[in-house]
Amino acid sequence: MELRQLEYFVAVAEEANFTRAAARLHVVQSAVSTTIKNLERELRTPLLERTPKRVLLTDAGAALLPRAHAALDAAREAADAVGEVRGGLRGTLRLGAITTVGLIDLPVFLGEFHRRHPSVFLQTSAAPSGSQGLIEALLERRLDLAFVSGPGPRPTGITLTALASSMLDLVVPAAHPLAKRRTVSITELAGLEFVDFPAGYSNRTVADRAFAAASVPHRVAIEITDLTTAVAYVRNGLGVALLPRVALPKGQDDVATLTVDDADLEWQLSLAAPSERTPGAAARAMIAMAHEFWQG
Repeated sequence: MELRQLEYFVAVAEEANFTRAAARLHVVQSAVSTTIKNLERELRTPLLERTPKRVLLTDAGAALLPRAHAALDAAREAADAVGEVRGGLRGTLRLGAITTVGLIDLPVFLGEFHRRHPSVFLQTSAAPSGSQGLIEALLERRLDLAFVSGPGPRPTGITLTALASSMLDLVVPAAHPLAKRRTVSITELAGLEFVDFPAGYSNRTVADRAFAAASVPHRVAIEITDLTTAVAYVRNGLGVALLPRVALPKGQDDVATLTVDDADLEWQLSLAAPSERTPGAAARAMIAMAHEFWQG
């Protein structure tokens, strides 16, 4: 049994699809299929059930998966140890990030990381379902670290390093009845239509919790996934929005910004890591640099 066989098996098991697994591994699909068949032949049992829509684990495959993870983790730790002795980190670091971080300049941070550790290959990705999707990817071992945001308790199986926070402010069109105000009560927002993010995005979670705590209905007229376009939707009359203060543009005459003074609308950014497996050397280096950048 080879590590490459286990790596291919894990990719197919996690993606539930040979095509997606091949894309993830940067190889052709036939190579993945052949490698898995050879592994099944060596173990003398089917590991995967091929269906027209997806690939499922057999009982034997389900038994192998955690042990395959453990073997790959051990190999990675061994390679990290040798790399440190040779002087310099190597390997791949899979990093997830919410679409628009806002609170931090991610390219600047990753640029500095690359200068310090040029032999670490960085793979970055976002999740269609926001921070919740990134947390799930961490738990499913598809990511090593992720920049996430959101309120509430720490998710089970995840360690969070708090980096920065911002309040969500209310943004309304310049002609809106509230536009001349500086502050507003959350109860005054009842009946307004909002531009907001889908469920699972941290902005939406913060807003939903604040409205629920005040027993005020939260009416969403349109859902978006790009923070940078939110003000434009407000400007064009599609609704009002609760947006991170730090991400709002300055000097906009066609919109107004108000503080909601009686609701918990704190939006926090954190670096998330799985708590049930030891981070690799590259992940540990990034966590330490995040502490240095935002907590030092």
